[in-house]
Amino acid sequence: MSTDTAHTPHREEAVYVYEAPVRLWHWVNAFAILTLCVTGYFIGSPLPSVPGEASNSFLFGWIRYLHFSAGYILVIGFLFRGYWAIVGNTHAKQIFVPPVWKRSFWDELLHELKWYAMIVKEPLKYSGHNPLATLVMHILFVWGIVFMIVTGLALYGEGTGMGSWQHTLFTSWVVPLFGQSQDVHTWHHLGMWVIVCFAIIHIYAAVREDIMSRQSIISSMFSGWRTFRDGRPPDDNGH
Repeated sequence: MSTDTAHTPHREEAVYVYEAPVRLWHWVNAFAILTLCVTGYFIGSPLPSVPGEASNSFLFGWIRYLHFSAGYILVIGFLFRGYWAIVGNTHAKQIFVPPVWKRSFWDELLHELKWYAMIVKEPLKYSGHNPLATLVMHILFVWGIVFMIVTGLALYGEGTGMGSWQHTLFTSWVVPLFGQSQDVHTWHHLGMWVIVCFAIIHIYAAVREDIMSRQSIISSMFSGWRTFRDGRPPDDNGH
């Protein structure tokens, strides 16, 4: 005897969120930061001396070269990203201008804190970043990168010397502000660990949301489209 079984159809809605320039910047920036962190660690904690004739090896020179090159890629990419925040879509502006003046922003941020603490069972849906991610990325990432750029160029300006644009625009006031060159080195190194911690949290949150909130998070930074599985997409206000 056969019976009919009712099935709820699977629905998957999609919203275009991240434009191609934002996605390209995201991945170039990620590899630049990875290179900067690895080489920066070895600059702060150098490897043991390389055996053999010094003229046959340029290991530390290559480490510094990669660090400086990745640094310039980071600077150029960040300037481009700031420009795209102005000319791009609404989502391109989110991490630069979080709407902290809105009561709803803080109410939804509190909900996200409860969601991550597993106090509430259902997440809110956003076409872009949720309020908690927006605020964390604005403070730790945007201003963190600004801090690393300013202190990094100040340290680089010591090598290029007086008269160079790096020394004139950065070294001349950043080093006196911190007290001495070694203090700038120390804070720059600590800033690296802040970025590392941010990257760990960022990856964890992206994977967690992709699994638990039934929204595509990771794939959206490849395709630009955010899909909402078994539910409607957010409205024009982003939720």
